[in-house]
Amino acid sequence: MDFDLPADDDPRRLALREWLAANATPTPDQLLEAGLIVPHWPEPYGLDADPLHQLIIDDELQRAGVRRPVNPIGIGWAAPTILLEGTEEQKARYLPPLLKGEHFWCQLFSEPDAGSDLANLSTRAVRDGDEYVVNGSKIWSSYGHYAKYGILIARTDPDRPKQRGISYFICPMDQPGLTMQPIIDMTTAHSFNQVFFDDMRLPVENLVGVENDGWRLAKMTLANERVSLSSAGSLWGAGPSAADLIDLLRAGGGVDDAVLRQRVARLHCDAEVLRLNRLRTLSSKLKGKTPGPEASIQKVMADEHGQDVMELGKDLAGPAGMIGGSGPTGSLPSRASTGATEINGEATFPGVDRVWHYGWQFAPALTLGGGTFAVQRNIIAESVLGLPKEPDAETGLTWAEAQRKRA
Repeated sequence: MDFDLPADDDPRRLALREWLAANATPTPDQLLEAGLIVPHWPEPYGLDADPLHQLIIDDELQRAGVRRPVNPIGIGWAAPTILLEGTEEQKARYLPPLLKGEHFWCQLFSEPDAGSDLANLSTRAVRDGDEYVVNGSKIWSSYGHYAKYGILIARTDPDRPKQRGISYFICPMDQPGLTMQPIIDMTTAHSFNQVFFDDMRLPVENLVGVENDGWRLAKMTLANERVSLSSAGSLWGAGPSAADLIDLLRAGGGVDDAVLRQRVARLHCDAEVLRLNRLRTLSSKLKGKTPGPEASIQKVMADEHGQDVMELGKDLAGPAGMIGGSGPTGSLPSRASTGATEINGEATFPGVDRVWHYGWQFAPALTLGGGTFAVQRNIIAESVLGLPKEPDAETGLTWAEAQRKRA
């Protein structure tokens, strides 16, 4: 297993450096034309780059200070699903502006009453001629108030088992019948929303794939394996990393308190384990293997590590850590290599220590968003450790047992 990226004289590095020299400040159009926004995609969008080539591209773009368009849900989740399952018309219409960041996207999956059981959703989409009539509600729709489109899953056949009667749609966020209510979190940021559908009509051509196959597509969206293994930011890949924090402490003269020194050392060790685990996953992919337990445990480890980074950053500030704008010591440098001052894809607090206060308040969400810590541990227990499925709280049956009884 290799722990280091290819050397500076690697031909792929040299070719990209030559392109960057001729395109010092590339536009989104130029990046897309060069295949650098989604290099792992096939032509005409990408370069069919393998994971190692992707890491080289990430590294060189970061060194050159070149930023890709910001559209995390659109590029990371919606686009791969549309690429694989969408019609040619859907690809031509939605993918280019999505990849260039011209059309921001959001996700319309979670529901107030479904909890972590996403397949238990109740939003309905009823076919009416050439349209679907949608009624229901979604929640935790990140940046839905900025989005032009959302990826929506809704129940189209209530008589089928809950995972087999769901369909996947592209939903314009300005569609008549759609309203939105802001959710202000304790950071005072308006990041999330609750979305309501009241007899909202969607054209049939907004269906992705075939009717009632949406659960498979939803799982594809959530399990999308876009390689961004070079990202080490503590807030879902954004924000300061453990290395950023340690660099600040080193530049400020170190830490005298013995307990805090031990926490800093442990944080470094955890960050190194995560880095090596990412490379371990990469090595499996390069050998054509399906990632094993190392991929399953990555989210659990990374989320809790992110909380540790932000908590330690505030504790190092001492009593001043309770004051907004305080940080461990000195100012966090703004540099593209770490995304150090990025929060949720935005340069929210460039070069200012407010990032630590924001991150500390935001960090509890890390073990809830994208699959709670409890759900992740259930997955690890069942899929990695081979433990029996968790029984249903009401029937006492596992899902497989319930299906056999129903049959």
